[in-house]
Amino acid sequence: MNKLSQILLLAFIITSCNTETPPNKDHSTGQETIMNDTTPKVTGIGGIFFHSKDPQEIREWYGKNLGLAIDAHGSAFEFRNANRPEEVNYLRWSPFEEGTEYFKPSEKEFMINYRVQNIEGLVRNLRKNGISIVDEIETFEYGKFVHIMDPEGNKIELWEPIDSFFTDMGGKTTK
Repeated sequence: MNKLSQILLLAFIITSCNTETPPNKDHSTGQETIMNDTTPKVTGIGGIFFHSKDPQEIREWYGKNLGLAIDAHGSAFEFRNANRPEEVNYLRWSPFEEGTEYFKPSEKEFMINYRVQNIEGLVRNLRKNGISIVDEIETFEYGKFVHIMDPEGNKIELWEPIDSFFTDMGGKTTK
């Protein structure tokens, strides 16, 4: 074997023994994770909302017995962004007064809020797919929201968050 072939073989063996995971490799799909991905999609859970006979009492119960950091709206759960670990993200857990109109037109006792990216693109795609869009996108200082209905009558809240608003606001969070 000539010297060049030996060097190439040695280089191949050394690189094939590297067990370090590439920083942006998604092994479940075999594809590279794009840090600036703007594909319209859900990226996680943004909130869990449910009816309660006495929201204040149930918030206190969860705080006392399960250790949730409680505020006037429930509890903010803090977590790190998987693609940007230096970034803090939030999920809101909140009991709502029974009979609230906020879950309408759903008759269900709960509503899930999904964190999304590119809410405008997602709404365009949902309209193309014939999905029932309940309202128009609304913009607040903490993000954009829109509501849709699934085939079983569950109202779904879609939220494109501005997490830095909550970080800047401060306050207790459940970790």
